[in-house]
Amino acid sequence: MTKALTAEQRRTFRNRNKVRGNALKGGRPRLNVYRSANNIYAQVIDDTKGVTLAAASTAEKDAKVKVGGNVAAASAVGKLIAERAKKAGVTKVVFDRGSYIYHGRVKALAEAAREGGLEF
Repeated sequence: MTKALTAEQRRTFRNRNKVRGNALKGGRPRLNVYRSANNIYAQVIDDTKGVTLAAASTAEKDAKVKVGGNVAAASAVGKLIAERAKKAGVTKVVFDRGSYIYHGRVKALAEAAREGGLEF
């Protein structure tokens, strides 16, 4: 018996398959974003090896944010993930927004990562 996918799962898989295929062809790691009501998380993932190269979130103490669920916190995480990715030797990534619309906190994180030196 097959289990039906939710609309969110379909959006996630549709976007991730495009991004993962691009990452494998071009050799670029994937910048993945997960957004909850209270926090935002970002990871740079190498899909060929299945390894996380760098990670940052508002839930950790290094983020230095009071509230994790706003645009300012997302931009702080974007700068932090760019800094950590550069330490890991990554400058070019593909952006995996998952099922989220490129708007608000997701857009703020992406723009801050670009300002921090990541290319995508």
